[in-house]
Amino acid sequence: MAIHVNIPAIVFGLVIIAVVLLDAFETVVLPRRVTRHFKLTAWFLRRTWIPWKKMAGRIRTSSRQQSFLGYFGPLSLITLLVFWAASLILGFGLLQYGIGGHEQLGNERITFGRILYHSGETFFTLGYGDIVPTSGAARFLSVFEAGMGFAFLGVVIGYLPVVYGSFSRREIQISMLDARAGSPPTAAELLVRLAGSSENPAIEQVVLDQVLRDWERWAAELLESGLSYPVLSFFRSQHSNQSWLGALMAMLDVTSLVITGIEGIHPSQARLTFAMARHAAVDLAQVVNARYDSQAPERLTEEDFKALRETLAAAGLRLRTTDEARQKLTKLRSMYEPYVYSMARNLMVELPPWKHPAKMRDNWQAGPWDIAIQAKGLAVLGQKPIQPHGVEDHF
Repeated sequence: MAIHVNIPAIVFGLVIIAVVLLDAFETVVLPRRVTRHFKLTAWFLRRTWIPWKKMAGRIRTSSRQQSFLGYFGPLSLITLLVFWAASLILGFGLLQYGIGGHEQLGNERITFGRILYHSGETFFTLGYGDIVPTSGAARFLSVFEAGMGFAFLGVVIGYLPVVYGSFSRREIQISMLDARAGSPPTAAELLVRLAGSSENPAIEQVVLDQVLRDWERWAAELLESGLSYPVLSFFRSQHSNQSWLGALMAMLDVTSLVITGIEGIHPSQARLTFAMARHAAVDLAQVVNARYDSQAPERLTEEDFKALRETLAAAGLRLRTTDEARQKLTKLRSMYEPYVYSMARNLMVELPPWKHPAKMRDNWQAGPWDIAIQAKGLAVLGQKPIQPHGVEDHF
């Protein structure tokens, strides 16, 4: 039986397989960011995020909107794996169709649809045998595709635990920030609580340096995992008022204040943490395809700065307020705020302010039974239940 070779099908099949395998290698194996303009995984995530973001914008309730957005990260990861598998099946199907050399039971006519079905059952090693390769090239290609299917299964088994392991390490530090800096975390709250943790009116240098050193390492891990696994940028924290972007902004705000100058605090460790956090902000902004916005709102107005200074002063922290210090703070803010703001707008994440206008309750202070338990306990004393507002209510 004569074999008819289809050159365009072979070429398209080779291109699809090469692009998918290169993309899978760069996404799963290559531990660095790819700088070329087109990358299949990045293109896939951006194209699927746009309609998901538009649907989320129609949800009016903030908690439901954040819950809906939280589904995108895991679903996009699974869909990406399905997309890779479907593309490889299509690519091998085009190759099988292009080289020919197949027979079907009952001597039925071989069509592209049936060859595509044969490629799928070969990739997943079903082996029904209803379509049989007869030429040497077709047999070799079937064996190669079956081996590729086993390799793909190994990638899935190994890739998912690594991604979720990176997500878990990222979230542990964010959860610890709840009691240290509030929910959502702010620079003022972190500094005030650190100052209140010591008998001295100011923050102990060793305590602050240890906290900032931990966050320097967290920022480095955030950068590494974000570049290695871009889909992690779309994974959301367990609480709607927490996020990796909000934690990153809070740390940059804290280090900016310390570098600007707080009486009795040496800024050496703050400079290191700021450098690492700013590095993460700049590189991850490229991962999520953030765009500079010249119309970004002002986060620290004169009124906000005055309230921030007064809050710190009440905790025994004297912030430098000279013109030189204000210019220095403005310059530091300009180095990271545009990047973080653009990422937040792209990912639909609400950024924390420098200082909450009112006392906020931490996540650890909230519980579904708190009101009932409190009411039951106070009823014995003939008192009315009260709502906790700050950390000092419990410590």
